[in-house]
Amino acid sequence: MQNLFIGKGNLASSPELKILNGRNGEFQVATMRVMFARYSRNKETNEVEQTGGFWREVEIYGYKAADVAKHLRKGSRVLVIGEEHDYTGTDDAGNEVQVIKIVAEDVALQLTRIEKITFAAPSARQTQQEPDYS
Repeated sequence: MQNLFIGKGNLASSPELKILNGRNGEFQVATMRVMFARYSRNKETNEVEQTGGFWREVEIYGYKAADVAKHLRKGSRVLVIGEEHDYTGTDDAGNEVQVIKIVAEDVALQLTRIEKITFAAPSARQTQQEPDYS
């Protein structure tokens, strides 16, 4: 990865899963908008408050896209690991704008807002990825 990005943020809305046609056939992509906020302690009140941050569009591909779309919802606190990509687009007025998007290698749910976790039985995909230690 050339432009490594690692950040914690909150989903602005639930991820949207799409199936697209590419050169090598169909593939899945989940897109989401994430707010990566900055926090600091207010010197007068001693309370933690948001003091800045930025929005990014985040995409993740393949089976991870389906998992993200299935399990994450608006407001989820996530850790995003990926690569920043920038390109030129146009806004509603037709002006050229620079857009920065994160193509994620992984999107992990943070446990700060979780009340309960229920584990599923291992799937065929999961058991194939486990190393053989024998």
